[in-house]
Amino acid sequence: MLRTHTCGELRLSEEGKPVTLCGWVHRRRDHGGLIFLDLRDRYGITQVVIAPEDKEAFAMTGRVRPEWVLRITGTVSKRKEGAARKENPTGDIEVTVSEVRVLNEAKTPPFEIDQMGEVNEELRLQYRYLDMRREKLKDNLVLRHRLLQATRKFFYDRGFMEIETPILIKGTPEGAREYVVPSRVYHGLFYVLPQSPQQLKQLSMVGGLDRYMQIARCFRDEDLRGDRQPEFTQMDLEMSFVTAEDVMQINEEALIAITKELRPEVKIATPFPRLSWADALSLYGSDKPDLRYELTFTDVSDLAKGCGFGIFAKTVESGGVVKALRVEGGADLSRKEIDELTEAAKIYGAKGLAWIKCAKGAFEGVPVDKLGTDLVKKIAEKTKAKDGDIIFFTADTFEVACISLGAVRSDIARRRNLADPDVFAFAWITDFPMFEIEKETKELQAMHHPFTRPKDTDIDLLEKEPLKVKAEAYDIVLNGYEIGGGSVRIHERSLQKRIFDILKISDEDSERRFGHMLRAFEFGAPPHGGIAWGLDRMAMLYAKEPNIREVIAFPKDQKGKDLLLGAPSVIPEKQMKELGIKIVKV
Repeated sequence: MLRTHTCGELRLSEEGKPVTLCGWVHRRRDHGGLIFLDLRDRYGITQVVIAPEDKEAFAMTGRVRPEWVLRITGTVSKRKEGAARKENPTGDIEVTVSEVRVLNEAKTPPFEIDQMGEVNEELRLQYRYLDMRREKLKDNLVLRHRLLQATRKFFYDRGFMEIETPILIKGTPEGAREYVVPSRVYHGLFYVLPQSPQQLKQLSMVGGLDRYMQIARCFRDEDLRGDRQPEFTQMDLEMSFVTAEDVMQINEEALIAITKELRPEVKIATPFPRLSWADALSLYGSDKPDLRYELTFTDVSDLAKGCGFGIFAKTVESGGVVKALRVEGGADLSRKEIDELTEAAKIYGAKGLAWIKCAKGAFEGVPVDKLGTDLVKKIAEKTKAKDGDIIFFTADTFEVACISLGAVRSDIARRRNLADPDVFAFAWITDFPMFEIEKETKELQAMHHPFTRPKDTDIDLLEKEPLKVKAEAYDIVLNGYEIGGGSVRIHERSLQKRIFDILKISDEDSERRFGHMLRAFEFGAPPHGGIAWGLDRMAMLYAKEPNIREVIAFPKDQKGKDLLLGAPSVIPEKQMKELGIKIVKV
């Protein structure tokens, strides 16, 4: 090794010891004839001092600049009285230099490495290798590493087997768009990059490998946002001979253990609360509610029925709902703030946002006159509103009314800092609908995926009333984010065929797309279920970062571009011909 120690490990116990360090110049200071360098590596920073008596080393360090790579040889010394830096683990010592070797010079970086100020994100992504030298990103990547290590250890210790599934697989479109890879050998045929190892882990259960897990790379050609990337990492898990309860129990134990290791200071409510999908929407307006604050909804449809406010009355008459959200102390919200909250609700389909302020026994707001004082008092009583509160209303179909008011709930929590950063509010969301209506095609589709098992009590409803069928599915949510989702799977060919029939997947199409699964179910497939965690999203939450790009070593930008490598890029014409590809303008 070129070094005897890292820049983060020397202590007073090594005083007088000869050492050799390698690292980057973090800062350089010239103090009255002495030159001080802060030498940095991944492990920390050590101060080195060069005296003018050592003419060669002094001359050498006189010209070094930040980010030069040096090899320093010297002796560990105790810092002078009053010069110690307790905030730095190596702050009690310094290295008195006897030899300096420049391993590499460096250009002036496009942004300051030694300062934690804001830097343009595009610039940081373009020079990601420099961004990694900054403490914040380095610490995030260390935390991510610890998350992966803790996850593997927990499941390894409980008999799970890590099985690597292939990256080049058969395309079986069943949800998000897939990335397509052309075959050079078989012109006109294609691989895809996996959206998840879903089918392969189920086939591993058929193979008798009853406890599978994998830290898996997955790919989805979707529009991006702050908590989504085109390629991502998930912890994938499958178990045989289990119920949904078994899968949720071991995952709850894992999340508690990992959180205590990575963020021991946070408070966790245990056992994790459980909410049905319908209750989560009805109470919080989201199937991934942030439970660090209350702000629950009240259904006032019964009071709105036949009322003088036409929007409310017509909504209830047509089978919709009127939802109310009381915000304690919210009467101080300005009209500008209320207008902004209205726009937040409209993003999710609400036609508007009604409101009533309660002040000194009187009421004011958009529908007060049309509702009448008596009805307003009944609404205030039902929502438990008191002086100084405000009540917001949405009126629409169940999902639109709930989800749009959920956006208002989240916005209010952000404005009022209601979410405690030192609380981890995990929750299970269960009893999802098996099917839903696709918005554009109006066709029935699986809410999760077509291999999810319906609840045994609802199987008789499959053909008659499919939208009433509940699935043996469960999501794990944390602080307003879905961090994992799973289900008990179908393991019988006959039941799987019924689901395909309901989804209007023909026998020919199901054989072409899923024939490997159907055949496997004929050879003694065991009951099985599993889950997948979004590790990027989890790392983001553990690191208290606003987006997942801050916890990924080499992320894509918000448009899906790799600014460091310059991808996507053109490929040579020769390679295009080998692959049998021609670019067609559309």
